[in-house]
Formats: sequence, structure tokens, C-alpha cells
Amino acid sequence: MGTPVKRTSRDIRTANRYEVLRQIIAESPTSRQELAAATGLSLATVATLVGELLDLRMITEVGFEDSAGGRPRGLVAVNASGGALIGVDIAETYVHVELFDLGLNVLARAEEDVRAGESLPGQVVAHVATAVGSVVAQAGIEGARVLGVGVSVPGQVDRATGISEYAPNWDWHEVPLLDLLTEHIAYPLYLDNPLRASAVAELWFGAARGARNAVVVNLGTGVGAGLVLGGGLHRGVSNSAGEWGHTTMVLDGRPCRCGNQGCVEAYVGARGIMTNLRELAPDSPLLHPEDQTATIDALARGVAEGDPVACRTVHETARYLGAGVADLVNLFNPEIVVLSSWVALALGEPLLREVREAVARHALPRPLAATEIVLSPIPTDPVCLGAATFALEGALRTVGQKNGKRASPGASPGASPGASPVRTRTATPPA
Repeated sequence: MGTPVKRTSRDIRTANRYEVLRQIIAESPTSRQELAAATGLSLATVATLVGELLDLRMITEVGFEDSAGGRPRGLVAVNASGGALIGVDIAETYVHVELFDLGLNVLARAEEDVRAGESLPGQVVAHVATAVGSVVAQAGIEGARVLGVGVSVPGQVDRATGISEYAPNWDWHEVPLLDLLTEHIAYPLYLDNPLRASAVAELWFGAARGARNAVVVNLGTGVGAGLVLGGGLHRGVSNSAGEWGHTTMVLDGRPCRCGNQGCVEAYVGARGIMTNLRELAPDSPLLHPEDQTATIDALARGVAEGDPVACRTVHETARYLGAGVADLVNLFNPEIVVLSSWVALALGEPLLREVREAVARHALPRPLAATEIVLSPIPTDPVCLGAATFALEGALRTVGQKNGKRASPGASPGASPGASPVRTRTATPPA
């Protein structure tokens, strides 16, 4: 069981610095007065934090706003060239890496296929190292400009120790992933999972921006739900919140990779959708038994062309998905539910329409009336984007440390979406 964490003044300052920079990235250019209003911090506190970010060259002064009278307000904006961030999305069939400037604009992308039988930790780490090296070379930047690398890996993650505790897709148990990556990657490393990464991406740039309560449903090979409660990322006591994909959909139903039966993931993840198709039409040419991406893409084309088997498969998938999303609506009463990741993107509007209809059949009227269900609008990989914000928060946590030493794991700023402790090799026990 997790240990309650006491927030220090340094934790609070890191959270405030992070929130001010987040607002500047989202609203550049902006004034100190506007930042104070948006964050709820005092103008004096904002002025101090802006001064720190200016000293770090993360932001820059860009002149004054037009004024109808009185002293014109100075404007600040993100200094996009002030550093680079890397986001890593480790998935069952691929490793996708993106390099961002400080405005979180994509400068370079690289992808490595993870083939069947290539899922040993050392093999996955080699793919990550190759892709990270590729984006740095493509962007033509000096290594010193890379402030950090955020790494997303599916399953249960101890972000303080850098251990992948359990990844059911590869049957990983207690894999010291960040230690392995550190042997190949010289930049500061920060670990979490795609549920948190997707939720942070939607909070910063996507459909959940400005929401106090949101659910980001991750639909890929695996399935889960990133939770935003009270304006901040909800992690749970052991950083395990959001494993909705491993809640029971059907008693004594299909076997799931987690070892249980009838889980949501077994019906609406890529593998589950392939099973839905196989049960409806085992000989369908839409089915590519060894290729999830090809099957989902074939279904999307089939729906667009009116193929009855494709339409029926998406309908059946949406029935299951809608029932599961209705549970999330009833439990969390969110303002918005965002369907994210590659399966949602591929099946798009046809899936969304069917899911909305299914949710309406199962959710309670009052919470349903307050909830909007949408597709993610983020044009890039949301997991990479969210992972890059973990690196950004980590870089802000190290401000003021001598000799660039990485900080010990500490309290995650409660109001700071995506906050993540800094990777460390010290013996300091995690909070």
C-alpha cells in the first residue's frame, strides 16, 4: 500500500512553476496578470516564477500588449528553442518516439516495429535507444538541449523506482526499465504509463483542456482510462488508477491477458475486436490473424464502403464499449469522455456514433446529460506528447540543484497534471 505523501514547499513551488509554464505554452503570448488570473496564484508569486523561467531561457519577453490607458502590460511567450523534450510511446507492436521543442511542437519522429518474439526487455530497450537517437539526429540538435525523455510503457509502473512492475502484454514482472534505458540513453529519464500520458496530453492540448473532471479512454491493443478529477491527474495510492480495461464486462467471459476472464479489454481492445470479427465471420478477408493494425484498418475501410461484416463488427464492439463507458460516466460524472489512441483514431466517427448511442442506453440520465463524448483532436501521438510533459515537469523539478544532479523521488504536485518524480540513482527511498 502506498505511503501518504507530505508536500514540501519545494513540491509546491515546482507545481506552481509547472502550472505557470503550462499556461504560457497554451496561451502565448500572455501577461503576468493573465497568468495570475488563470492559475489562481498571486501576482507577486507569478512575477517571481516568470523571472525564474526567464532565467532558465524557457520563456522570453515579447513586448507589450495594446493599452487603452494606463501602463501597458509586458507579455511573455514560450522560448521554443530553449530546449527539447522527447516522448516515447512503447506499445505491444511498436515503439514510437517524438522530439518536441519547448512549445511542444513536433520536430522529429521515429518508429520501430516490435515483432512477435521481440518483447524481451533488452530487445525493447534497443528499439527505444535506436528511435531516440534517430529523432535527435533528424532534429539536428545538440544533446545538451535535450532536457529529458518521458517514457510510457503499458501496465503497472512504479514511477519512483523506474520499474515496470507488470506488463501483461509481454508478461513482464519487476523489470528495471529505467536502469536498462540509462545504459543506452544519456538524458534524464521519466517513466509512467499511457493512461496518464494520454490524459495529460488531452488536458494540455486536447478535448479535456479546461475541464475539471474528464476521462480519457485509451483504445489500442490494451485498454484503460486516464482520470482527471478536480482539475488534476488522478493516480491512485500506488499509481495504478485507471485500469478500467481489467474490470469485468462479462462474467466467465473471454480470457484476458491479465489472467482473469471477461475483462473490458477482451472485447474492445484490438485483440478483442479481432475476436468479435472472427466470431461473426471467421473466413472474412477483413481479418488478418497476425496483424492487428491491418485488421483495424480493413474494418475502417469496410465501414466506409458499407461492408455488412465490418459494420456489424464495429456495432458489436461499440455495444461493449458503450456499456463500459456508461460505467465510467456513472462512476465519475465527468464533463467529457475522450476516445483516444490508434484504434479510436482508425475507426473514427462511425465508432463514436455507435458508442454514443450505446452509452445513452446504459448510463443514468443525470450524469449522461452533463457528459460529452468525443474523439481526441490531437493530431500527433497523444502518448508521446503526454510523456514529453513528464520530462518537462522533471526538468522543472531539478531547477536550483547543483551540478545538474537529479532530484530524489518526491511528492507529486497534487494540482499538477502529469507530475512525475525525477529518475535517481541515490539511495533516498521514494515518497
